[in-house]
Amino acid sequence: MVRVRAAVLPAVGSPLEITDIDLPEPGPGQVRVRLAAAGVCHSDLSLSDGTMRVPVPAVLGHEGAGTVVAVGEGVGQVVPGDGVVLNWAPSCGRCHACELGEVWLCGDALTGAGTVYARRADGTDLYPGLNVAAFAQETVVPAACVLPVPDGIPLTDAALLGCAVLTGYGAVHHAARVRTGETVAVFGVGGVGLAALQAARIAGAAQIVAVDVSPQKEELARAAGATEYVVASGATARDIRKLSGGHGVDVAVECVGRAVTIRTAWESTRRGGRTTVVGIGGKDQQVTFNALEIFHWGRTLSGCVYGNSDPATDLPALADHVRAGRLDLAALVTDRITLDDIPMAFENMLAGRGGRALVVF
Repeated sequence: MVRVRAAVLPAVGSPLEITDIDLPEPGPGQVRVRLAAAGVCHSDLSLSDGTMRVPVPAVLGHEGAGTVVAVGEGVGQVVPGDGVVLNWAPSCGRCHACELGEVWLCGDALTGAGTVYARRADGTDLYPGLNVAAFAQETVVPAACVLPVPDGIPLTDAALLGCAVLTGYGAVHHAARVRTGETVAVFGVGGVGLAALQAARIAGAAQIVAVDVSPQKEELARAAGATEYVVASGATARDIRKLSGGHGVDVAVECVGRAVTIRTAWESTRRGGRTTVVGIGGKDQQVTFNALEIFHWGRTLSGCVYGNSDPATDLPALADHVRAGRLDLAALVTDRITLDDIPMAFENMLAGRGGRALVVF
């Protein structure tokens, strides 16, 4: 057993507790990783408040990178000392979605989240939030949950590849399929939204409108690639149409997960426009349309899981963008914090402050 510090969610709706936990040595097919950094994602907040359900008590955190410390029997793709990115949604390669090549929809991706992986110091069983339990000094994960850090990417920056960048970049390139010269609106300037803004710039979008409730995020958004900034209000859709020649944008990417924002994003697109929903909302968030407007506007509304990405093939492509200077990982981070500061980062997300908070170990 190895004793480490971790952020534990004792029950749904309860505050996180920063406490000691005991990790076993890796068993067959498992890897123990010492975390270098972990991003604090809105999905962690959704797990803590019950919007997304996982067994508890659990160690949260699903966006991270670190160094392999030990491997179990049968693990050959990594060895101690290797830098790895944690992949919270490993594909099984056997289910119907995987056979279709849609690995981001793998039906068995979160099987590990229901398996006890560690214990609190008092002996209480612990579950690994979204498979990887990155809010801890070290973690033990299935070998399928680690991917090599691409050459030339610092470990702390590589943590962001595990969720924010794969999701935001993938939403633009894979789900929305933004083309050169198109106009794009991104709703929500958090970590994923900032990645989506950079991705729209990389895709060659002619106009990129960033939308957020906070006026303070304009500088962040413009640095990421936004050409226009709109402070969210009851007139947001109208404001965006005015900025885009009265027609609306070609593509809207919604990174908030609220019914009103999804509806506004849809209304902000032109006739025949495309809206991709990345944000994770609760079951009580009901979005309504009438049959006539669906026909008249001819718009498309689609969901997006993990950026519709395949981490094994997308990480090398993202690394090429980083090395070429097209993608700036460090620019996504607005706060570098410690493990003890995660509850504060949750409060900042609830208040709509900042971009991505990064726990640096």
